Amino acid sequence: MLLNGIYDAALLVYALSLLFVFSDCLRRSPSEKRLGTGLLVVVGLLQLTGLGIRFSEEGGLPIFTPYDFLFWFSFSIVLTSLGIALTRRSEFTILLLSVAGFSVFLLNRVWLTAEDHTLQSWSAVHGWLAVHIILANLSFAALTLGTAFAIMYLFLHSRLKNKKWSDRIRRLPSLEVLDKYTYYSVLTGTPLLVFSLVMAGLSIVVEGRLMLFQDLKVLTTLIGLGIYIAYLILKRSGQNSGVLMARWAISGYGFIILNFLLNSWSNFHRWGGE
Repeated sequence: MLLNGIYDAALLVYALSLLFVFSDCLRRSPSEKRLGTGLLVVVGLLQLTGLGIRFSEEGGLPIFTPYDFLFWFSFSIVLTSLGIALTRRSEFTILLLSVAGFSVFLLNRVWLTAEDHTLQSWSAVHGWLAVHIILANLSFAALTLGTAFAIMYLFLHSRLKNKKWSDRIRRLPSLEVLDKYTYYSVLTGTPLLVFSLVMAGLSIVVEGRLMLFQDLKVLTTLIGLGIYIAYLILKRSGQNSGVLMARWAISGYGFIILNFLLNSWSNFHRWGGE
């Protein structure tokens, strides 16, 4: 299949880009950084081509299956990485984002296929559900970025505390900047997640499947959202250390990942539209 060939090519280029980005992080190399960024542009173009093919196959925007959701997430991470590449001291941020985007892209390619996940019987809920999925994807991208900054914060804090200074450490943003970027990323992702859940609730009401509100998935989703809301409240109070806040952000993201994996055991998401 043409689509599978394009995705396989994108995976290969993505792996090469990740290799060059990693090499640049190990030892400063402007040429390898440019090459890694250039390959990332190629990945984005290949993914965009794949999205165009899926659009023509489905006769609409392909977002209603787990395959497409994960693919859009990977594509969002690629675009975010390219945007971050325009800023200074972005090498390690791009590395962490690339690891996340490549891992999701690879797992999606191995785990799911486009042919096995075509649209079936979505009808009146298309509008609400489309907004829900788009907002959820944007939210996950923003929260992933916040997690990357939080991980770098803890890494830098540990190095400074143990007085382990190196050229690589000098290439990281300051603790203050990382803390600020983590906060702004979470501040962006959390409202998007809230609106996404509101749209999901409206789609359930329109579809008349009110029993889904009793599903375990609803409870775990609200817990995940609560972690991020608690992070924002604690952060605004200004009485907690940056280390604690970084750990809160990472914990919230870990719960979001766990919550997504619960889809397999939940009645809340029936991606085929049944």
